[in-house]
Amino acid sequence: MGDTAQLTLRERRALRAAVGIELARVDEQIESLARAFDDIVAATEQANTDDEHDPEGTTIAFERSQVSSLLRQARDDRAALRGTLDRIDDDTGYGVCTECRGFIGIERLLALPAAAKCIACARMSR
Repeated sequence: MGDTAQLTLRERRALRAAVGIELARVDEQIESLARAFDDIVAATEQANTDDEHDPEGTTIAFERSQVSSLLRQARDDRAALRGTLDRIDDDTGYGVCTECRGFIGIERLLALPAAAKCIACARMSR
């Protein structure tokens, strides 16, 4: 069981800054993936529509599927980070392990702001 210390004001500021930086990175990733997806769709519209005989047909479909999946994950990551920003100032639960109810630790929270478990509990649940 971990220490149940509360986050200090300085730690909360550092966490908000770290989440803000990560949000900016994820937003850039989303913009890039959305452009790539749009480019793939445009290429598909210009390509031969006979997938059965088009050697590029399966490649384009695979790329579209892959980019779509990455875009969906990036949007999920953005939602989780925004939720984390809301929880940082919540004294009733942010930074507390969902398993042992101990303090997660500022180093872990700075590395993984959305972490819900302390290192010990995360290792046990692998």
